[in-house]
Amino acid sequence: MAGKSAIAQGRAQGAGAAERGPDPRRIPTYGPVESAHYLRLPAATLRSWVVGRSYPVRGGTRYFKPLVEVKGSKPPLLSFLNLVEAHVLAAIRRSHEIPLDKVRRALDFVERHCCTPNPLANAGFETDGLDLFIEHYGRLVNASSDGQIAMRQMLETHLRRVERDATGLATRLYLFTRRVEPDEPRVVVVDPLLGFGRPVLVGTGIPTAVLADRYRAGESMDELADDYGCDRNLVEEAVRCELRWAA
Repeated sequence: MAGKSAIAQGRAQGAGAAERGPDPRRIPTYGPVESAHYLRLPAATLRSWVVGRSYPVRGGTRYFKPLVEVKGSKPPLLSFLNLVEAHVLAAIRRSHEIPLDKVRRALDFVERHCCTPNPLANAGFETDGLDLFIEHYGRLVNASSDGQIAMRQMLETHLRRVERDATGLATRLYLFTRRVEPDEPRVVVVDPLLGFGRPVLVGTGIPTAVLADRYRAGESMDELADDYGCDRNLVEEAVRCELRWAA
């Protein structure tokens, strides 16, 4: 109960700060390599989504715009909302090989029809834009009906790991820790109002990196669980995730 009370207090303080200053969800915070670790993506793939990519074509090269548009930072840093966008894009990558230009065109199509900027981080995509995206993207890449069903299932699995506020904008992202499955438990969360936006253990606010550092220093899982008053299985899961991300 004490842990939950501390989390509620921290979120209330963070919400008050958000009212007085920039929305923490929009502040550039996460480097591409760090973000790729969190999302279980190849760093080169995420970087191409953030900075765009040039492709050789007959007579020269062609440049495709970024899929996740970061603002005002060099090297590029993702905001929390950018991280959520990349999380949803990962569902498309896991269903199909991504032709970047066609994904960009499908996203532009959804943004025009839903009149919503950053649609992948907004509830409008889940309610109004999902069918539009799948239909338009399917036409662009000649995806079969089975392929479109597989994409819908993967997108819905990713969207269910995003919590939103009353306006529909993302507030929390529950990371995949083992498999990308609909029933995978929510153990590690990214919340811009907790732990400076770094992954924390659900229900505690404890940064997973702190648990992993103490484990590397020689403390046992049982010692960590006792020290923080956590379930040992949760501590073990958090440490395992951090060690895998660092590998």
